[in-house]
Amino acid sequence: MKAVDLLRMLALAALWGGSFVFMRVLTPALGVVAAADARLLAAGVVMVAWLAATGFDTQLRRHWRLYLAMGMVSSALPFMLYSYAALHIPASLSSILNSTSPLFGAIVSALWLGDRLRGRQWFGILLGMAGVSLIANPAAIGAVDASVIPAVFAGLLAAACYGYAAVFTRRYAQGTRPAAISAWSQLLAGVALLPLLPLSPPPGEVTPSIAALTVLYAVLCSAFAYQLYFRLIADVGATRALMVNFMSPVFGVLLGVVLLGETVGLLMAAGGVLILAGLSLVLRR
Repeated sequence: MKAVDLLRMLALAALWGGSFVFMRVLTPALGVVAAADARLLAAGVVMVAWLAATGFDTQLRRHWRLYLAMGMVSSALPFMLYSYAALHIPASLSSILNSTSPLFGAIVSALWLGDRLRGRQWFGILLGMAGVSLIANPAAIGAVDASVIPAVFAGLLAAACYGYAAVFTRRYAQGTRPAAISAWSQLLAGVALLPLLPLSPPPGEVTPSIAALTVLYAVLCSAFAYQLYFRLIADVGATRALMVNFMSPVFGVLLGVVLLGETVGLLMAAGGVLILAGLSLVLRR
């Protein structure tokens, strides 16, 4: 791997790991639905405008239903689930939970597409489950609030959405262009969430600083991050690009500690190590 590809991978891991820090800051100010919808709409507008400016044919009329379905499963639902989790658990814990998405993807692929899982992959899934069991309790983060349990479950459900979306793409999106999927899926899912905004309005006034931070969050962690991801796939291949799953939780934990003053207890650290070890067994060729 070239040095420039490694730098792109590190930048992508930092952006996706840092997205949980953004959520931890923005969700209390915007509310669960608005935090997710603002990211979708802002990122979608930027990405669609960029593709239009470059003359990229997104084949919207032909594939808009697929783009909408992908947007709801791979963006809208997990963004709302992680936003809810951000109200109750640290950003570092959310980033660790997010790293389980390939484990869920392997299970869905085996059940839906009939992909055969080898013994080491099943062992990796069991290791990941053991890691989740360590961190899925209030003691892991030194909390006494019972809301930690549903928040951890929401994070796992969001990771499962990502795993399912990967298999869904493999099953139904053959022949479509990834850049078109990522752009229009964000925008269409954002539009679809608009009717839900009155059900979860922002709890307070949205200040200019919060609005600016929201735009920065969307542009960096979605629009720019997807461009990095597709460039990595083109340059190093999809398999090597999956290495970002190992790096992003590390950045999520570090940024949570440095920027938010979060602490990482022994149980959380041990659970994260088990999850990453299981992930390495599942993804290893």
